[in-house]
Amino acid sequence: MNRVYIKTYGCQMNERDSEAVAALLRKRGYSITDSEHEADIVLLNTCAVRDQAEQKAIGKTGHLAKRKKEDPHFLIGVMGCMAQNRGEELIEKLPDLDLLVGTQKFHRVPEMLDQFIASQRGLGPKPSTLVDLAEETGSEETIRQHYEGQRQVSAFVSIMQGCNMHCTFCIVPKTRGPERYRSMDSICGEIRELVAAGTREVTLLGQIVNSYGLRQIPYRDGKSPFVQLLERVNAIPGLERIRFTSPHPRGFQRDLVDAYGRLEKLMPYVHLPVQSGADSMLKRMRRPYTRRRFLEIVAQLREVRPDIALSTDVIVGFPGETAEEFAATRSLFAEVGFDMAFIFKYSERSGTPAAERADDVPREVKEQRNKELLELLGQSSLRANQSLVGTEQEVLVEGPARKGEGNYMGRNPGNRKVIFPGTERLVGETVPVRITEASVTALRGELVLQGIDEAEEAAKDPRFSIAK
Repeated sequence: MNRVYIKTYGCQMNERDSEAVAALLRKRGYSITDSEHEADIVLLNTCAVRDQAEQKAIGKTGHLAKRKKEDPHFLIGVMGCMAQNRGEELIEKLPDLDLLVGTQKFHRVPEMLDQFIASQRGLGPKPSTLVDLAEETGSEETIRQHYEGQRQVSAFVSIMQGCNMHCTFCIVPKTRGPERYRSMDSICGEIRELVAAGTREVTLLGQIVNSYGLRQIPYRDGKSPFVQLLERVNAIPGLERIRFTSPHPRGFQRDLVDAYGRLEKLMPYVHLPVQSGADSMLKRMRRPYTRRRFLEIVAQLREVRPDIALSTDVIVGFPGETAEEFAATRSLFAEVGFDMAFIFKYSERSGTPAAERADDVPREVKEQRNKELLELLGQSSLRANQSLVGTEQEVLVEGPARKGEGNYMGRNPGNRKVIFPGTERLVGETVPVRITEASVTALRGELVLQGIDEAEEAAKDPRFSIAK
């Protein structure tokens, strides 16, 4: 049996794509391994958003090429955004590649690998590097496979592909193409299958997830297509929690804000990328909202759900960023008090409008601005987490914690990681946990037992710490 190792760089969309490829390969008879060294085939699912991610993937491919020289049957494939962005230029740079697969062709990977395996068995000619970077109508419907026979307490569900926004710093419209939407019936069918297999939480994925269905699905009763989809997903029996990422502030209209107050399964957590707190910078980034509008959305969300948790994306050192523009970002950061954030130091991406501008903010200035925002983030995140000490949180248990024997990990409605002593039988259950400690990144607590049977069982297990 041919063993495949898939290494994923980048975002949750890439994680979902890799999962679908792995599921398709398993159906075709391939074995998926967690060890690169045990694999006969290594596939790299790449990211093109930042130069660092591309360089890591290129470096890894070069390292794998050394192994290929010792074992000519060993296969190397590069998939995803870097493959789409760099195209056949990568073959010149990395001549030992066997597969180069674009973002609309993930479903072709098993077929392409079959060609190589057949040639190794003498059943066909040995192909040169197989390349498929073409667009494909309906490709958005191909990312729906999940691991069979393996329960996912929380699962990603892709609802669309591509992006129409063309922010000046972003390569995604080039690598993912224009927006293409899955049907609501297909999305809900996939979620029902997941729930039947034990999934309790889904995260709906899209490059601009709240653009779902625009210009294709009509508004109904003042509700956008995305809110209509949320309503349908909310009605699926057995599903407990709904999340989504990543939305755009432009699409956060009143119908979506109000959904947080009336859809009981929609969790009080929003990842809302701001990128900058200065209107002049937002204009250069081609982000069609203002600082004032962003703060209005935050205020509306907190009015509807006072317990809502907020995270964001920010770029520091974008071309031309002045000290005054950074100060505006810093003050917005302090005013909102984000629970979590991804803070990026700008790096030039060829093929984007921003690449035509001089990357004129010195590296040491980018480093300092990055450090300042991280310090603010640490303060606000710790403050928010400490406010939960002593409270009882409903935690969906995902599995064993990475550290500490007998510890289990789950998330509260606000998407905060909670660690507590437990047992395997709790995985997939939503349980009450009383919070006893808080750090910047996680909460710790004790299980709150609710019945006599639970208390008797727990008393037999020394690993349990019980909240009185």
